[in-house]
Formats: sequence, C-alpha cells, structure tokens
Amino acid sequence: MSTQPATPATPAATGAEPGPATPTSELHLHPATSMDAVTLRVGDLALMSSYYENALALVPLEERSRGTEVHRVLGRNGVPMVRLVGTPNLPRWNQRDAGLFHTAFLFEDKASLSATLARAAQDPRGTYVGSGDHLVSEAFYFTDPEGNGIELYVDRPRSQWTYNAAGEVEMTTLFLDPNAYLQDHLTEAALTAGPALAGKIGHVHLQVGDIPTARAFYVDALGFETTVGSHPSALFASAGGYHHHVAMNTWNSAGAGPRAATLGLGDVAITVPQREELDALVARLRARGIPFADEGQRVVVTDPWGTQVSLAVPGTTTEELLAR
Repeated sequence: MSTQPATPATPAATGAEPGPATPTSELHLHPATSMDAVTLRVGDLALMSSYYENALALVPLEERSRGTEVHRVLGRNGVPMVRLVGTPNLPRWNQRDAGLFHTAFLFEDKASLSATLARAAQDPRGTYVGSGDHLVSEAFYFTDPEGNGIELYVDRPRSQWTYNAAGEVEMTTLFLDPNAYLQDHLTEAALTAGPALAGKIGHVHLQVGDIPTARAFYVDALGFETTVGSHPSALFASAGGYHHHVAMNTWNSAGAGPRAATLGLGDVAITVPQREELDALVARLRARGIPFADEGQRVVVTDPWGTQVSLAVPGTTTEELLAR
C-alpha cells in the first residue's frame, strides 16, 4: 500500500474506472489506465501455486511450457491476477536489492477482503506482517513462501479521500485490528464464494535505488501523475486521480543498482484503453533515449533497475499473457 505497515497484530474497491476514450495526453496516461497481472519468477511452482490458490482463493486459468520454464496464470472470476514462472535454477532475491515491495490485490468490499484475510491468516506457509488504515484504504500485509510481499486491501470511496494544501492525497498508517475486522466484516457467504468473488491488481509497490530516477522513469517517461511526492524516500503515482497505481520506495534498497536475474518480480503489466496511448508513450521514450520494444498492441520497456514494464491495450487473453 501507500506507507509502511503498522506493528503487526496476530489475526484469529476500485481503481481508475474504465470509461470512453478521450483525447490522448502527450504527458500523462489515460485516466482509465489500470494494472494487470504481475509476473513472479518462482523456485517451487507447485508450492507457490498451491499457496496462492489456498491463501488468496485464486484458481489456475492457463498454463504453458516454454523451454525449461513453466508459466501458470492464476486469477479470480476469469480475471488474471498473477503469472507464476517456474525458474528453479535462479538464485533467491536479496531484499536489499531493487524489485518488489508488494503486489496489492484489490477487493470490491470488506466482506471479500475479510474472507481472503481469513484464508491467508490460516495458511502457515505465508507470513502475516501487518495492517493499516491508510485513510484512502484498509489493508493487510503478508509475504508468500518465497518472500514476495502481498497486500490485500479495499478502497474507501473517493468522496472520502482528503488532500493537503499541495494537492497531494493524504495517506498515513493508522492501527487496524485484524481480529476486530474479521468479526465485523467476515461472512460465511463470502468465505464460501472464494474464487467467484471479484478481485484485481490495484497497484504495485516497488523497491528502487533512488527516488529522482524513479520519478524520471515512472512519471516523466511512462506518464503516471504524482499523487504523493513530498516524501524523500517514497513516491506514489497514478492515472486518473487514483491514490496510486505504482509506488516506489528506498526503505530497504537505497543506492541499489540494476539487479541480476533472480527469483521474485519478473514483469509489471499496465493496461491502457487505446493504441494512441502507446503512441504517446513511444514519443516520450524516444525523447528521453529510453530503449523499448513496440509489439503493436503492447510496448515493453525496462526500468532503471532491470524490471520489465509492459503497457498494452485491452483484450489481453491468458494465452497472450503466457506468450510474454
């Protein structure tokens, strides 16, 4: 989420809404931009798939073998949310390096969030690491069996968000009791529904080496707009006025350079509503001398720390996701 989680307790929705296409901005991403499935390179595909199926109530949607790798897409209600790539020969990611801080799974209501929180808390293969009322959202944090960060959250209505004098959305971390949350919001119906309940990737939070370089890439080049930029060690940005689609921090990774191929984050995927958005992106990348690959319906670029970022128009099927 937006800020570091509060001290852990022991546990017993929407992003930018799609809308009609509007004239493309030369500087910023379309307001209907959203996040797509995150790719994780994993050492034990069977373990990790089982964990996400049990703890987050995801189901396998598609699978493909590519050479020695196995790619498996999991999601809810037909919506891809994570792609696991079995790469057992890669070394484990060092958490002081650049990479993933957490993948944030967004749910439509508190009952759905509570059901997933209950599932995740009962799976001993993951670790519960904290919770927080962030003013714009309520969130609970875990790490999966290979150390990848997970946020489970629900948004408050935008009408309840507040802004400071500089126009930044106000976010903080207030204590949120997980046991009380479950008592107040968990229902048998939501727990039973499991994978039938909607969910999606709300945002992706990254570890980077420094904030000015992150701003130059994710804001100036990709076209996200800063929502909170006053913190010296963190930056939050979005499209369409959302509190954040991407966040970057240096809390564990200050000074980190490009990372070698490791387990952990493999790809950050972003969906834009029309090809014109990709044309504007290409112009921004060319103006800054940033290499990219234009594949027609998708533009792929690598951030300064070695993370691949892809921006694509809607309609990406699980088959196309597996072909990345």
